[in-house]
Amino acid sequence: MFSTKLTTVLAALAVAATAVSAAPATFNGGKVDVVFRPHVTAPTADAVWPAGSVQTITWDTSDIPDDVKNQTGLILLGYIQGDDSNEHLDVAHPLATGFPISAGIANVTVPEVPTRKDYVVVLFGDSGNTSPKFTITSAQASSLPAPSGASAPAIPSASSIFSLFA
Repeated sequence: MFSTKLTTVLAALAVAATAVSAAPATFNGGKVDVVFRPHVTAPTADAVWPAGSVQTITWDTSDIPDDVKNQTGLILLGYIQGDDSNEHLDVAHPLATGFPISAGIANVTVPEVPTRKDYVVVLFGDSGNTSPKFTITSAQASSLPAPSGASAPAIPSASSIFSLFA
């Protein structure tokens, strides 16, 4: 008897949840919100970003609706492993916040992260849009010590460079 009542309650909850999720989204006194999903144009799939560098993220604003021209944006870094749909977004460390979504451009400093070839940036205004996968190279990987027996190239001092012009 208890399991029949429990089944009935769970079925009723499932029906109610389906009805709620199928309802159209209206806000602001019945006005339907405009959703703008700009296409991220940079970084591209062949981009390689060194950690610590300043890079430019761009998106298409050619068809931006008037209703969202004054919205501000948020850009997050993530990665997508294989065909997984999880973007592993780093919400604790946004790359950029508070910029006008109508600008179509944001400069960001690439964080020190492990080298990967499956990073993405996600642009949020009123909806998110994901870039193609691209590469970030770790500054730590490029600053490994030289193999034994190898020597680092000599860097001339400022005075030796100026002496060339004397």
